[in-house]
Amino acid sequence: MYPEEIVKPMREELTLNGFKELFSPQDVDDVLSKEGTTLVVVNSICGCAAANARPGVIKSLSNEKTPDQLATVFAGVDKEATDAARSKMIPFPPSSPSIALFKDGELIHMIERHHIEGRPADLISQNLKGAYNQFCA
Repeated sequence: MYPEEIVKPMREELTLNGFKELFSPQDVDDVLSKEGTTLVVVNSICGCAAANARPGVIKSLSNEKTPDQLATVFAGVDKEATDAARSKMIPFPPSSPSIALFKDGELIHMIERHHIEGRPADLISQNLKGAYNQFCA
């Protein structure tokens, strides 16, 4: 577990951009039980989350089509919520950061850590925009 004072700015980078924090398995179930599209970011303290994942996700929201709901769990901090979110991302192995798009609770697009590391935020954003254009209303 990381101290909250270290994690807070990393949480806020997403929450100040419309993401709802999920702290429990019930929160995960509640958000994924809603109709429509939901983007879930498994946030992380690592450098690739700071340099690539969070900026890429935020840039992706400038698209004409975007998910109906935005949610996030924090790996290494909110263990139960993160485990619950990852259980919905099977068959992909747990990784953080990672980004998953769901439609009506079903996983339809996944970006794993190995797709994030070493890739610029713009590339991640473009990947997500393509998924939004395909799956979001």
